[in-house]
Amino acid sequence: MKIVSDSKTSGRTACTIHCQNCSISQLCLPFTLSEHELTQLDNIIERKKPIQKSQIIFQSGDELRSIYAIRSGTLKSYTLSENGEEQITAFHLPGDLIGFDAIMNMKHVGFAQALETAMICEIPFDILDDLAGKMPKIRHQIMRLMSNEIKSDQEMILLLSKMSAEEKLAAFLYNLSQRFAARGFSAREFRLTMTRGDIGNYLGLTIETISRLLGRFQKSGMITVQGKYITINKMDELIEMAGGGKNQIPFKDISNCCG
Repeated sequence: MKIVSDSKTSGRTACTIHCQNCSISQLCLPFTLSEHELTQLDNIIERKKPIQKSQIIFQSGDELRSIYAIRSGTLKSYTLSENGEEQITAFHLPGDLIGFDAIMNMKHVGFAQALETAMICEIPFDILDDLAGKMPKIRHQIMRLMSNEIKSDQEMILLLSKMSAEEKLAAFLYNLSQRFAARGFSAREFRLTMTRGDIGNYLGLTIETISRLLGRFQKSGMITVQGKYITINKMDELIEMAGGGKNQIPFKDISNCCG
């Protein structure tokens, strides 16, 4: 499956924001590139019309055509079991790149779906691969991103086997707040674009447990919950509950791998 775009809005005509002017470029592939290298990368990127909520970007079995950089909005990655049950493997925010799962066999093993209206940059993989051979900085950044994927998978396995339900949710909220902060948003007030069912699926907890824990956190004054909006009132307590900031749930994030 490949995203289909109206010819009038596909490609570079769909958006005037380029890598040089993108507010999240420091979290994406352009990080550390020279002006000339940035221009070359910018020239191959296709900027599509908005992706609508619930739209599938790619699905299991699709051939690898592109790597996708999220410019706005949030997405989730998931796999399906043999009996069709969904298992969420990651939540993605602006600045994240998705699609690396297909590099080994040139086919995607999972799905990527929009949780809300989103804008993405589509980077044709064959051209990106060619550029990476000519530009060490791009090649190095791609290797960093793939390394972070492996690290996140390992941390997730440890997380699900060692942390309590309370610690998991606290770590989830803390990590999410730090990711928003890295993108210039508030670390204390943010909107959960994923459902409580999605959060529970990702953490290996039931919806009832997620709701009960959010209620407990709010009753203690640590957070305020208003629908999908979360306000962290006592960050120190949240960090302590999450294991002193050491047990941060992985989100396939790249904000810590670009230094």
